[in-house]
Amino acid sequence: MKFSTRQDIKAPIEYVFTRATDFEAYGRQALRRGIEIDRADEMDCIGTGMQWNAIFPFRGKLRKVRGELTEFDLPNSFLIQSVSGGLQADFDVEFLPLSRNRTRIKVGLDLAPKTLSARLLIQSLKLAKSNLDKRFEIRMAKFASEIQDNYDRANGVHF
Repeated sequence: MKFSTRQDIKAPIEYVFTRATDFEAYGRQALRRGIEIDRADEMDCIGTGMQWNAIFPFRGKLRKVRGELTEFDLPNSFLIQSVSGGLQADFDVEFLPLSRNRTRIKVGLDLAPKTLSARLLIQSLKLAKSNLDKRFEIRMAKFASEIQDNYDRANGVHF
């Protein structure tokens, strides 16, 4: 099952990439939402090999997820691969400079079941696919808007 979207942001590619790879900020957001998240590596800098473990409630059970940054091409793309039970998730983000101060971000999420229970989960998600597509699109648009607003504030652009 695949989700994808693209957003254009009025900010340079380097700025957009740096904001999109602020994994510590994502960890703080997750904690505020009740998700336990821990780094599972000893790396001091961002790059291939970063790993996380997360625990969160979903459908009445605590779920465990292990994620790893498996590709990191500054400032063009990154890929995070995650496994939770029998479900494999690939989160792929690509950055394309449209001009000096405009960047297109393409985001894809591919969910692949590896067990029967994961297949059943995917089947139930497929029933709500159009709603999930809209939610994914809205969340990515909000993310792009936040990056652009932060860039504008940092550069003295007033609305």
